[in-house]
Amino acid sequence: MPALLRAYHYGLIVGEPALAGLLAWRRRRGKEDPVRLPERTGRPGKPRPAGPLVWAHGASIGEALSLLGLVERLIRRGFTVLVTSGTRTSAELLARRLPRGALHQFVPLDAPRYLARFLDHWQPDLALVAESELWPNTILALHARGVPLILVNGRMSERSARGWARTPAVARALLSRVALCLAQSREEAERFARLGTPRVETGGNLKFDASPPPADPEALRQLQGVTQGRPVWLAASTHPGEEAAAASVHRALARKHPGLLTLVVPRHPDRGAEVAAQAAATGLRVGRRATGGQPHDKVDLYVADTVGELGLFYRLCPVVFVGGSLARHGGQNPIEPARLGAAILAGPHVRNFAQVYAALERAGGARTVRDGQELTAAVDALLGDPEQGRAMARAGAAAIEAAGGATDRAMAALEPFICQLIIAGRFAS
Repeated sequence: MPALLRAYHYGLIVGEPALAGLLAWRRRRGKEDPVRLPERTGRPGKPRPAGPLVWAHGASIGEALSLLGLVERLIRRGFTVLVTSGTRTSAELLARRLPRGALHQFVPLDAPRYLARFLDHWQPDLALVAESELWPNTILALHARGVPLILVNGRMSERSARGWARTPAVARALLSRVALCLAQSREEAERFARLGTPRVETGGNLKFDASPPPADPEALRQLQGVTQGRPVWLAASTHPGEEAAAASVHRALARKHPGLLTLVVPRHPDRGAEVAAQAAATGLRVGRRATGGQPHDKVDLYVADTVGELGLFYRLCPVVFVGGSLARHGGQNPIEPARLGAAILAGPHVRNFAQVYAALERAGGARTVRDGQELTAAVDALLGDPEQGRAMARAGAAAIEAAGGATDRAMAALEPFICQLIIAGRFAS
């Protein structure tokens, strides 16, 4: 093991009290579930079911939800699937959407003793990690126990590759222990291989296969009734600064589009009060879903600060600005609103979904804007010409459908590992 990796490994053994302090600080700030906090130190919250088990990890909402198609397929093959994530919001969503045969736990921090507790209890037969969640001690612990680690939906930007290349010995030591990497694109596959990953394949993006987020039919009917006849658009998964841009769009277009309703879904629902106060300070009439407000005709801007209802608002709005893209966050996932029939708008900072946006733009299903002024013009054009918006939506949905198939390819790539478990007698078929 390179010296830097040894220093990290032993540093987290010595520094375990500091990690306990970090968790306590996060709990006070509402970032950890106090009831389930022991899971973050590897203490299990549930018994391990008998039989073969796959551990599937996605860091946050997008990564975890992208795994659901694989989770369902693995359950059909006879596995129990333990899905871990690291955020409270992802845990709340997964509680609603995990299929029977899957369990959720919070992922332990990357400390050797925490991981030993976790692995001693769950004893996974395979480990799947989504995108770029490559924690050194986790990789080392799985390798030491002979558990194949498979990176699915692997993501490696050129910038990240340059960072890994600064410590080539560390990169080789870790990535050589990855049994299989299913990269999202050929370019990313080449970066993983260049850094020392022994087996790399191009699998595509699992998010193209993800089922659209659900919506309560009664809640949708109620909202459609309340908003009927009003021009409506949505700013979804917004980050700080983007809500102000949405409010500016509303103020600029309210006279031209009488009755205009702007919906804002902040990426982090706990910012709802802050977002509402900012909008109200500019003179807009604001409602909040978390406090029971409704988007009735006396509301200009409605803050939907609840968990698990994006599918409801995607179905309600023909025009969706996808956040994290005017802010320099890298963009949030445009696949879900595109699949549900919305015309997609985004800012220039979409590196997290660059290939998705490229496919959508080639098909005419999405449009990127440089700033708030261009966003205002784009929303104006789509609200003023609904047929243009419908044509964009049809093109986007078709592009998403055409790009699917990553789940099938991933399952085919996993088949040799499943066969090894059958041969080893872990399960019968």
